Amino acid sequence: MSDTNRDQPASGGPMEKVADLASDIGEYIRQQRSNAKISLRQLSKLAGVSNPYLSQIERGVRKPSAEILQQIAKGLRISAEALYVQAGILDLPTGGPVGDAIRADLELTERQKQVLLDVYESFRRENAAAKPAPATPEQAAESKESA
Repeated sequence: MSDTNRDQPASGGPMEKVADLASDIGEYIRQQRSNAKISLRQLSKLAGVSNPYLSQIERGVRKPSAEILQQIAKGLRISAEALYVQAGILDLPTGGPVGDAIRADLELTERQKQVLLDVYESFRRENAAAKPAPATPEQAAESKESA
């Protein structure tokens, strides 16, 4: 191994993954800010984060904490959960093909997506609560005998 390669981390190592996450979240924040037509300076004021720090986040130089992400989400008027998922803090929520389709729709804002997902999930919970419990094998046998 040469001296030039000895001090470099192996490709795909933990430090590289952290850098990728920071870059991904920064790009996502920049994209959301652009969609909302908010300048970097405006977002820094809305989120209560310094302009240079926010710039570093967007460029992937810094990986923000969950608290900073929450402040940025408020400034962008999107769900903090969306930023947590992008940052790798939370796993992508499940919800099947409908939830996936809503999240993938590029025509909707993050806020619109979240509202749709909330309504969809509330309908699913309501319907699940209204369903009769499935019959146990013993109950099914009894109903056949009485028929």
